[in-house]
Amino acid sequence: MSENLKLNKNLLQRIFLGLSSFQILAMFRRGLFYTYLSLYLRFFLNLSVTATTLYGTIPMILSVIGQNFVWGPLSDKIQKRRIFIVIGELSAGIGLIAVWGIHNIFSNLQWAGYFVIIGLSIIEFFWSMSNIAWSSLISDVYSPKKRSKVIGGLTSLGGVGQMLGILIGGVLYDGNGLQYDGFGFREGPLFFIASAVMITSIFPMLFLVPEGGAKRTWNYPEQNNIGILEDQGYSQKFSLTLFLYFVFAFFVINAGRNSIAIVFSQYLSLESGIAADPKTLSYILNTRGIATILTGLIAGKLSNKIGFRKMLVISTLIAATYLFLFSQVIRTEFLFIGTAIWGMCDVLLMTSSYALASLLIPSERRARLFGVYNASFFLSWGVGSTFVIGPVIDTAIDNNTPIEAAYRSAFLVASLITIIGLILLLLAIYLERKWGKNNGEAKEIISEKLQN
Repeated sequence: MSENLKLNKNLLQRIFLGLSSFQILAMFRRGLFYTYLSLYLRFFLNLSVTATTLYGTIPMILSVIGQNFVWGPLSDKIQKRRIFIVIGELSAGIGLIAVWGIHNIFSNLQWAGYFVIIGLSIIEFFWSMSNIAWSSLISDVYSPKKRSKVIGGLTSLGGVGQMLGILIGGVLYDGNGLQYDGFGFREGPLFFIASAVMITSIFPMLFLVPEGGAKRTWNYPEQNNIGILEDQGYSQKFSLTLFLYFVFAFFVINAGRNSIAIVFSQYLSLESGIAADPKTLSYILNTRGIATILTGLIAGKLSNKIGFRKMLVISTLIAATYLFLFSQVIRTEFLFIGTAIWGMCDVLLMTSSYALASLLIPSERRARLFGVYNASFFLSWGVGSTFVIGPVIDTAIDNNTPIEAAYRSAFLVASLITIIGLILLLLAIYLERKWGKNNGEAKEIISEKLQN
């Protein structure tokens, strides 16, 4: 048995190294590309605020469709994860180059902007196979007690990659101040580097992470949540309704706090406000990255000690607070504080919600139901922006409200949406406790054992 444990420990270390390398490269690409895409669409390609948010809405809708109706069910059926990650990243890397080349053909800049959104949407459908496989793989490999710690560690390491991406993106966006704003996208370096990073990220998965799914015994002796429940003498009774209650609460919370993500860089760049150039913008946003790194180091232990549910409630309340702070002040030092709190909340909400979802999801339905869970994150980036925040800003500007004030009014709306999500989360927790009492309190008891 000791040899099995040693072998398994070495395997888990190798898998974590592979996941870490992949996560660092993935977050580098996101920081490099998506931090500045909103500026390019808004100020170079001349799309409205609402139109710029479409790159966070339409691609994410196709991602959710892909995860829930194609890749998730297929991954569960054949119990493969690694190959989905590899194909997803490779197809996205190739597709990104195609989007750059075709969007440059359009002489009408607005049409070019809409094509970028359409092209990214097509890419996202295939790219989503990577997202669902990554989420499922972590639950396949690690026991419930270790998942929040692993997610926290990966998020922290990903924060390092994201910071580097934001810094380099800030230099390339305007050619280090020697070219025009939007140079990095129009001439291609941001597209090329993002594509190269996507393709490079498949190598850690190929060489360090074995293929397998939930049926493979990775983590001896407790490889999944069902096994642990049985070891404790309880039978697991999965409730889809309860799971969906939580997912809906997660979605509203994330729709509130993430709805400003697309327009926030625009706000910082306004001449009537902070007037941040790309480099200054990278410094402000990287405060969030630093907070992400530091919080990721303790998020797992903190979440296990306080409890997943309590951590979710506390983090959501803090998120509503920093959004309110953004809506009230314009001083640069407060923006640094607010973005730091933003980064902290990102990690705590992700680790605690993932850990709770992994407990609720049975292993045989892992990929498909993680697709549902992922939807609460992926859809939140665009839906709140396109249907609430963007229209609020555009309407205010049309009514002659100062532009900077129009953005800040939208941040206040985002704070209110997050509060609504908090109320829904509290309701979901109440329903879970009520359901637990009706089923011998097995889930509550076992969850407490895992968290301790």
